[in-house]
Formats: sequence, C-alpha cells, structure tokens
Amino acid sequence: MSSDPDCVFCRIAAGEAPATVVHSDDTVVAFLDIDPVTPGHTLVVPRAHRPSLADLDERTGARMFEVARRLAAALRASGLRCEGVNLFLADGEAASQEVFHAHLHVFPRYGGDGFELRGRWGSNPTPEELEEAGARIRSALAATDADA
Repeated sequence: MSSDPDCVFCRIAAGEAPATVVHSDDTVVAFLDIDPVTPGHTLVVPRAHRPSLADLDERTGARMFEVARRLAAALRASGLRCEGVNLFLADGEAASQEVFHAHLHVFPRYGGDGFELRGRWGSNPTPEELEEAGARIRSALAATDADA
C-alpha cells in the first residue's frame, strides 16, 4: 500500500499520528476532524495515499461512500445534534482541498449551526470533547452493526 511520509492522513491511517478514530478497515479509516464544522464532523480517508478523487480506484471510492452512509446513520443515532448531514469532498486546490490525500467530510447539520460553504470552519474543541463525540459515534456504529 502506498503512503507518503509527509502526509498527515497517511500517518493517521498507519497509526503514527494521533486521531479519534471511529471506523477502521483494510481500505479506509474514519476519524474526527480536529477543526470541525459541528461536533461529530468526521473524515473518511483511504489507507493508501491517493491525492485526488481521480486517483481513487472504484472500489476504494465506493468504500469511502459506503462508510460515509453508515456514519451519517450513526451521527443521527449518536445523541449528537444532527438534523441533517453533509457529505463534502474538496478535490483540488481550487475546490479548497487543503490536505492532498483524498478525503470525504461527513458532518451533522442543524438549524442555526452557522455553517456556510464560505468562511472559516471549526470550533477548536478540546481533545476530551473530541473523544466524547468519538465514543458516541463508535457506540452508534457498533449498535448499527449489531442490527445488521
């Protein structure tokens, strides 16, 4: 599996950098964004270094969206405030991609959350706040798995 030692997402996927992981399998890893739009904002990234959407093979891209769909259901069931869900993938610098490792944002939305597709994202939560949200999402994912 290819990786880039200078890529923070590659280091997270390899377990070499800290992250609040809520899902992990052979193809993708999902973890909480450290500068979230809303509590529960999660990133789904391929384990292999793939800088852009065009670099993703069909199987990996499909897996990213399968996991995002499950995360959306988990967010709704987690107890975190979630009246809707956005999926967002920025592909390229002009699309505001900041980390050049393909990644899919999954974040809960609610009326008055203040998010717009312009301006600054994030609320700078503490590591404890991230872990609390991560625990809720992991629990909801486990419950969804048990129902399947």
